[in-house]
Amino acid sequence: MRPLIVGIPCDYRMVGPHPFHMAGDKYARAVRESTGAVPLLIPSLGDPISPEEILACVDGLLFTGSPSNVAPRNYNGQEARENVLADENRDATTLPLLKAAIAAGVPVLCLCRGFQELNVAMGGTLHQHIQELAGRIDHREDHDADLSEQYGPAHEVCLVQGGLLGRIIREKEFRVNSLHSQGIDRIAPTLHADALAPDGTIEAVSMPKAKGFVLGLQWHPEWRWSENPVSREIFGAFSNAIQNRAEIRR
Repeated sequence: MRPLIVGIPCDYRMVGPHPFHMAGDKYARAVRESTGAVPLLIPSLGDPISPEEILACVDGLLFTGSPSNVAPRNYNGQEARENVLADENRDATTLPLLKAAIAAGVPVLCLCRGFQELNVAMGGTLHQHIQELAGRIDHREDHDADLSEQYGPAHEVCLVQGGLLGRIIREKEFRVNSLHSQGIDRIAPTLHADALAPDGTIEAVSMPKAKGFVLGLQWHPEWRWSENPVSREIFGAFSNAIQNRAEIRR
């Protein structure tokens, strides 16, 4: 029997003159430590690997955060500003892969950029600069702070009943970190808003009618996941989902 495998789509980034396929260490470690699965990095090629080939190899998928944003053309948004980093190779890989994985019942956990990808893949739209909207707080991190402060608790979220997160988490309110400028504008028709920030920003989504586990979180539960009770419950639920998927495949 082969081990459990969780696929992690990579960013496509230039390091000097050379292109690299990259994924953060914290995501791979969180997958390995919480599920026991082998983290399998999926390159974001210009000519992407087909979703069917990827899904034949994995028991679950983790869609990570990233310095880049989903290109606005994917949701008919206004053109991005000049200083905003895009990654259309990743978009070309992740958006079709999300649709195919959900249709096949493959568990997906979508974090930060991945949360935004999930909404776009399912037909929703994004705000590109939440901090500029009336009544919203600034959800961005302080780049001059050290990592422990950047990933420290930033604001409360309140659970909304009827979604997957409400069945996973015991607490109805808890604090999360916040390191994003984009967020959901129009939520995709098939998604459910599972949690809200105090300013009304959607912080978590699920898909009530999905065949399998579908959860998107705007924050970063992978950061020191084992030290946080909420993060442990989230990764525990994801672990159960991929094990159940593997049993079905067998």
